[in-house]
Amino acid sequence: MAVEPVKLFDQEEKPLEDTVVKVFRCSKVVKGGRRFSFAALVVVGDRAGTVGLGYGKANEVPLAVEKGIKDAKKCLNQIPLVGRTIPHSVNGKYRATKVTLVPASPGTGVIAGSSARAVLEYAGVQDVLTKVYGSTSAKNVVKATLDGLMKLRTRETVGLLRGVEIKA
Repeated sequence: MAVEPVKLFDQEEKPLEDTVVKVFRCSKVVKGGRRFSFAALVVVGDRAGTVGLGYGKANEVPLAVEKGIKDAKKCLNQIPLVGRTIPHSVNGKYRATKVTLVPASPGTGVIAGSSARAVLEYAGVQDVLTKVYGSTSAKNVVKATLDGLMKLRTRETVGLLRGVEIKA
């Protein structure tokens, strides 16, 4: 008795785009010299509310990026959007990094550093203000930004959770 996997969203409608946030180089000293290996931090999204984060390691950069993309596609997350921005202010946290995300008026753009910008743009957020507190490590900032996006709720969702009708 085979069970069919449930499709949460159609990947055929909106093709997933990817970007490399940062490539990390690691070296090991061996008898003949140095041996390098690489790790790639990758963000994948459809720019319409779906985003994922991946991390791949290999002896060459293209292979590390490919592994990172494959890893990111395994853990895609749905983000609620209100037009071009986020529904409300939120704080994301990962280890020593805190990221504050604030909705902005239309035309503001994504005011963020390169790591947070990658996650927000591929999630489909076009107007937002951000501020990073604490560690500015690319890995931590990306994970803290994703944590903040996962905490977002729409008015309808909050109303259903509380069992009340929220008036506009």
